[in-house]
Amino acid sequence: MAKENKSKYAVLGVLSRCPGSGYDIKKFMEQSTSNFWNESYGQIYPILKQLVGEGLATTHAEKQKGKPERYIYTLTVKGQQELARWLNESIEYAVERNELLLKLFFGRHTSPAKNIEHVQEFQALQSQLLKKYEGIERYLQAGVPTNPDFSYSLMTVRFGIHRCRALLAWSAETLAALQALTD
Repeated sequence: MAKENKSKYAVLGVLSRCPGSGYDIKKFMEQSTSNFWNESYGQIYPILKQLVGEGLATTHAEKQKGKPERYIYTLTVKGQQELARWLNESIEYAVERNELLLKLFFGRHTSPAKNIEHVQEFQALQSQLLKKYEGIERYLQAGVPTNPDFSYSLMTVRFGIHRCRALLAWSAETLAALQALTD
């Protein structure tokens, strides 16, 4: 069976929050899902056309003063049903592609110092991401906890926090192991 393109459901999900243009969808993703799921304009606009063609969304033009018309997309009842159907499906396992792990796997072909450098860069990135996610968590908690999406947004940012902490622990362990190779 061919792999299903999940991007369609990302766009349906955004439209379930609020009608909007392709630009609005991209901006929403940049401010919310981009840490775990992002789409480019080159992906969003064909998906919107597909959604309209399948009757999962409708579109209408809005006039703007001094600008071209803006096309607003709205989820239909059929689109809500399709999103609900997908949300109830089991999750497909996907192997993560990780360049650092690939380089470490073949690491004996370079110096331990170079491998240490790669892990230190990764460790620095995880530290930055952890700070970012903790900031998002503080922002969410300072917001409106009565928002029906609050708990779900908090769950996804907590995943990022826990993942960063685990990867920082792995980085420390790996750096110790690499350092032992230089002794």
